[in-house]
Amino acid sequence: MIVSLLYVILAIFGLSILIFIHELGHYFMARHVGMRVETFAIGFGKPIYSWERDGVKWQIGWLLFGGYVKITGQDTDDKRDPYEIPDGFFGKPPIDRIKVAVAGPFVNIVFAFLVFIMLWAIGGREKNFADFTHKIGWIDPNSELYVEGIRPGDEISAYNEQPFQGSKDHMYAPMTSSGSVDIKGNRVDYSTGKKEPFELSVKTYPHPNVVDKGVVTTGIINSANYIIYNRLGNQENPLPEGSPMKQSGIQYGDRVLWVDGDLVFSSQQLNHLLNDHRVFITISRNGEILQMRVPRIEVQEFKMEPQFKEEITDWQYEAGLNNIKLQKLYVIPYNLTNDAIVESTLKFIDKDNEASEFPKHLYSANEQPLQPGDKILAVDGSPVKTSYELLNLLQQHRVNIIVERSNAISEKHSWKVSDSDFDQLLDAHSINQIAQSIGTATPVTHVGNYYLLNAIVPKMITEFELSPDKQAWLTTELQEKQNEIERIEDSEKRTHALAALQNQQKQLLLGLPAVQDRKVNYNPSPLAQFDNVFSEIWRTLTALITGSLNPKWMSGPIGIIQVVHDTSMLSIKEALFWLGAISLNLGILNLLPIPVLDGGTILLSFVEMVSRKRIPPKTLEKVILPFAFLLIAFFVFLTYQDVTRLFSKLFPF
Repeated sequence: MIVSLLYVILAIFGLSILIFIHELGHYFMARHVGMRVETFAIGFGKPIYSWERDGVKWQIGWLLFGGYVKITGQDTDDKRDPYEIPDGFFGKPPIDRIKVAVAGPFVNIVFAFLVFIMLWAIGGREKNFADFTHKIGWIDPNSELYVEGIRPGDEISAYNEQPFQGSKDHMYAPMTSSGSVDIKGNRVDYSTGKKEPFELSVKTYPHPNVVDKGVVTTGIINSANYIIYNRLGNQENPLPEGSPMKQSGIQYGDRVLWVDGDLVFSSQQLNHLLNDHRVFITISRNGEILQMRVPRIEVQEFKMEPQFKEEITDWQYEAGLNNIKLQKLYVIPYNLTNDAIVESTLKFIDKDNEASEFPKHLYSANEQPLQPGDKILAVDGSPVKTSYELLNLLQQHRVNIIVERSNAISEKHSWKVSDSDFDQLLDAHSINQIAQSIGTATPVTHVGNYYLLNAIVPKMITEFELSPDKQAWLTTELQEKQNEIERIEDSEKRTHALAALQNQQKQLLLGLPAVQDRKVNYNPSPLAQFDNVFSEIWRTLTALITGSLNPKWMSGPIGIIQVVHDTSMLSIKEALFWLGAISLNLGILNLLPIPVLDGGTILLSFVEMVSRKRIPPKTLEKVILPFAFLLIAFFVFLTYQDVTRLFSKLFPF
């Protein structure tokens, strides 16, 4: 708590520095052109500390989110004609006023560029692979992209003709679009290494993982990431008590790469494979050995025809499963012979359940339905000869995992080559050698850097062997979340949060603590960093003006401090980058041609310079005051949104 408070103070101090140098630019230019500065203030409100030097009152206000330099003649309440004050702001030519107005934003822009130069000179920042990879980590099965065949591992190269820059584009592009997004990328076949370009235009829709209806997506939920089990720096990272991975043979440095027939590209995809309740089976089809993922469903979901019921009852007895009710037994949706040969598909009671288990658009090729004549050889890697052996193995869900065990994974590389390095490290042939041997008479457990772990049985969090203290903590934590849900006024949000909590409690887990992504070195040139931040500012402003971006998603002072606080806790370099990015934002936004902002002063001075006519003080007041009120209202609005987001993070339910 104390450490976090310290970082909050440092974040406020960093933001104050940006405001200080901005106002310092105005101050020095005003003095340079002969204007008299009355007050130099950092913050608003009643001064908490002030002093006077060289005829200037210097002060620090209690509200640090802003500042100003007061130049003689700027106060429109003054009865004197501001144009008649020789050393006043309006007493100087329009070009001098433009110089003073430009100086503040100019200093912020220069400061940002110097920060980017510094970051480049010291070698850049350490980032996660997921931050910059073009590869998709997880895609919503209910999205248009999924229907079009886009899957985890495929690549995104551009959104709306803008080159893909990083993972934030997956959220930024749909949030700033006008309802549809043009996407370019590649479908990737990792077994052959071939890439097939695609171009699609898809509509945005509410994000499935976010309660707030204002958050939309194209269906790409996150970028790919490495799933590495390793030490936490110099600290040990032991498997928790009762972890299913305890006897798996996993070692520090192992990367989870393949699970039950599929390459794994993200933690969310791994969670899907653990919880979709499919069983990994090995079959023989026309002399060829294949591996498939088949639905694992309770008997009660099927029509209980006499022959089916009789067979299941016999197999239940032979398998010694009489302690389980017949309706609760897990089976696969096929009629089988006694020696586990597929005869036909079982009939579901509910057609919707049948459509769900046999979807029109398959997640992967190994989820295709079985065919009559297929001989089942193994279930989750365990050989079977009869259907009652198969029935017995279906009652417990086991997972087969292949890991990569290589020193190359721990080596840091450039973000520019991170995707190509990902492809080079992935040896599909070696993985396939191990995978195709699972469930056969001659299993292969090791090829090159790839190792097949011992099959594990994933567990729910409540099934872990927790100490009394940890169990009490978990119970308290769940109860607090339940209480938070009950206090949600919006019934739809409350229902969504309750379903999410219940689903969270039922999630099957491997018991891997604190898995890590691979680190990359991100060090673009100062010009590239400047261009990236500037382009993002420009696109955001364009989206705001066109109405495609709701202003509530912008950050105000509290949101900015939170960003600097969070990044400061990651690394000093990250905090430095964000100070540079925020400084560039301050510089660019202050140049907008809006009265009250520096850009408004520049515009009015330019109008006066071109027309050669002075703008009366009362006219200036009428122009400036409405925008001042609007700016204050916008400030309050953003602060409210910041506070709302902050509390939603502290109390997600």
